[in-house]
Amino acid sequence: MTKPAKPLQIYYIRHGETLWSLSGQHTGKTDIPLTPRGEDEAKSLVPFLSGIPFEHVFVSPRQRAQRTCALAGLGGSAQVEPDLAEWDYGAYEGVMSIDIRKERPEWNIFRDGCPNGETAAQISSRADRLIHKLKGLSGAVALFSHGQFGSVLGTRWIEQDVRAGEHLILGTASVSILSFKPSDRRVPVIALWNLSLHDLGLTR
Repeated sequence: MTKPAKPLQIYYIRHGETLWSLSGQHTGKTDIPLTPRGEDEAKSLVPFLSGIPFEHVFVSPRQRAQRTCALAGLGGSAQVEPDLAEWDYGAYEGVMSIDIRKERPEWNIFRDGCPNGETAAQISSRADRLIHKLKGLSGAVALFSHGQFGSVLGTRWIEQDVRAGEHLILGTASVSILSFKPSDRRVPVIALWNLSLHDLGLTR
C-alpha cells in the first residue's frame, strides 16, 4: 500500500551577514562572502536544521547563500536553484536605500523595482514560478536564499500582491516556514517568520 505524501513544509533560510548586509547596501549579483559573524550565524543553524529530515535542499547561485548552506550542514545535498537569486538591483547594486531616496524620495522597491534591474512584476513572476515548482514536492524542503527575495516569496506564498513584501523583513541567517493551514491544505500560511537562532541564543 502506497504511503500518503508528506505535507509540504518549506524552510526559508536567509544567508548570514555580509559586509553589505551590515552596511545596508543592496546586494544582488555581487558575489560577496560572509563576514566572520555571518559564518557564526550560519553555524548556529546546525542544531535546529539537523533534526529535520529534508526531502530537498535548494540554494541560490550566490556564494553567501551556498556558504550558509554548507556551514548549516546541508551543503552535501543542495541543488542550485537560479530562481532563488536575490533581486536584480540593476543601477542600484551596492547603493543604500537612504541614498536612492535623496534622488527619488518616494521610491519603494516593492512598487518601483530597480532601473536596469528587475521590476516588481518580474520578481513576483519569478517567485510564482518557484512556488509552482515547490508545490509539486512533498515533505520538508530547505531554501537558502536572500532577504528581499524572501520577502517577495513569502508575500506571493500567501497570494498577496508583491507590495506587501515591505512588511516582511528578514534578518541574516533567519529561519521562516511556509506551509498550509492544517485544517485546510488549500490555504497557504506563514507558520513562522524571521526567527534568529543566533541572536536569541537558541543554538544548543
